[in-house]
Amino acid sequence: MFVRWNNLSVAADEERRLPGYREPATVRTFDAPEAMDIRFYEVHGRSALNRVPEKSAMPFRWTINPYRGCTHACTFCFARPTHTYLGLNAGRDFEREIVVKVNAPEVLRAELGRPSWKHEHVALGTNTDPYQWVEARYRLMPDILRALGQSGTPCSVLTKSPLLLRDIEILKEIRPRTGVTANLSIPTLDERAWRSTEPHTPHPRARLEAVAELNRAGVPTGILIAPLMPGINDAPEQVEAILTRATEAGATSAGGVALHLRGEVRDVFFGWLREHRPDLVDRYEELYRRGAYAPRAERRRLAAMVRLPGVAPQRFLRGVDPVPPAGGGGEPEAAREPPAQASLF
Repeated sequence: MFVRWNNLSVAADEERRLPGYREPATVRTFDAPEAMDIRFYEVHGRSALNRVPEKSAMPFRWTINPYRGCTHACTFCFARPTHTYLGLNAGRDFEREIVVKVNAPEVLRAELGRPSWKHEHVALGTNTDPYQWVEARYRLMPDILRALGQSGTPCSVLTKSPLLLRDIEILKEIRPRTGVTANLSIPTLDERAWRSTEPHTPHPRARLEAVAELNRAGVPTGILIAPLMPGINDAPEQVEAILTRATEAGATSAGGVALHLRGEVRDVFFGWLREHRPDLVDRYEELYRRGAYAPRAERRRLAAMVRLPGVAPQRFLRGVDPVPPAGGGGEPEAAREPPAQASLF
């Protein structure tokens, strides 16, 4: 069994069959303050690589997401609807019923070793955060990174967590063969907005410190200010404060994307607005009255705010509309996920 618990008491509660997986998932809980009322579904996937649709605007063709669902519980997370494919809901279940692909490193190593593998770029963290706090227990990412390094596969990592620093020596080791880069998602430095919209994420300033440490170690690391939410984190002085700190941290790139509200995310976000920012409800109803995306002019306005002096914006962060859900890899349709966008906004 591919379980990587470290100094942790774990009990198997039950087994549950999830749509799209041939074998029942082992459902586990454990006694830790950050894990109260959270269940982890250990599954054995048939594939670790997810193919990005050819029609997407992404500059990479493959992604890896070792977890489904995310305990960060960001109100705006676009990946929430993927949980409905598993017979779970996009609200509380997305935050509390976490699927763990416990064999992801082993399956990935086999996939990367195939003669047909073309060594195309692989992006990590495009659906749910690969460094959400439970990664400290399962420790899937070190072997995933090593597999990419051993195969010489180009790769990048997107996360909200300084836990990425745990693997800094691996990143340094594989960089000559993979050109690995990283991005830290930092939507706001405002304490109130952060605690309210990203309730279980590491402090934004800790993320900026991680940007600095990674760059000092020779791992090119940028930032992502996303989502940009009108009236919440889009004031020029708010964005400028992040860019200033990012420049001080040696950030190699910056990008920004407007909030999009696809499917069930709309209900979750509007629920948050009514509770925390009722003054903005009418504005958002107007902005998103035609669907999941703000008007194009608004998206361009927001994306244009995010510029580091002398640094070109990241190509896949220029306000590109997210692609619809599409499958990839070897998992059946019910177990697939939208692979081409960063879940961290």
